[in-house]
Amino acid sequence: MPRDQLSIDIDLERLSVLDEDGNVDADLDPDVDHDRMRRWLETMILGRRFEERRLRLQRQGRIGTFAPAIGQEAAQVGAVAALEDRDWVVPAFRESVAAIMREVPLASLLLYDAGYNEGADVSADLRFLPIAIPVGSQLPYATGIAYAANVAEADEVVMVFFGDGATSEGDFHESVNFAAVHACPVVFVCQNNQYAISTPVEDQTGSSTFVQKAVAHGIPGRQVDGNDVLGVYVAARQAVDRARDGGGPTLLECVTYRMSVHTTADDPSK
Repeated sequence: MPRDQLSIDIDLERLSVLDEDGNVDADLDPDVDHDRMRRWLETMILGRRFEERRLRLQRQGRIGTFAPAIGQEAAQVGAVAALEDRDWVVPAFRESVAAIMREVPLASLLLYDAGYNEGADVSADLRFLPIAIPVGSQLPYATGIAYAANVAEADEVVMVFFGDGATSEGDFHESVNFAAVHACPVVFVCQNNQYAISTPVEDQTGSSTFVQKAVAHGIPGRQVDGNDVLGVYVAARQAVDRARDGGGPTLLECVTYRMSVHTTADDPSK
């Protein structure tokens, strides 16, 4: 048999709008108005302060364990900012800032932390699903909602958040594959915070990036600086528009860093 090179038509790129000094790439600047930008900044600051307060409450024994989002604020705000009110957000367990962006009451998050089921009873109008603790378990739900949106011919996009560790779960591959086959309007947002609990990236995958996992499923992928809120917004906006126009799913890898513990039940010194 002759040897031929396989030609794979796939779109992968790395994107950033802000450099490490905060300078804007004029060609990629999304030209967001000041009021909207101010809201993004306020949400990131509120998210950081809220997480710091939750940490103190947990250490005082006033709430239970939770997963802090400290360091990942820009990835969540920039991604959710690309959605419309009619769209869905499917979180994992570290998306408190995404919840704030979606106007989920802070009291609901604290009720959940304190062990009350009422904390997961988020208003249906917000289209923000309850927290999902088992790693990767929320991914099939997101794909299912997106598939239903296609069947109902609803003009809705689903955005699902997960960590780098979830890409090692079967739920990830099953969900992305199904979404790709059926052109489901879903945006897969991987927050690569460098660690799956305490396992670094190089010890959990042979891939040099997580975004290249899009290649196996035949969908576009974008790697973006997850600490660049404008870059995340631009990448998410493209993915959301593509999904809404019937182009199917996109995988986004937001490269960020978890600046706190995996959860408050975890001892990183070990």
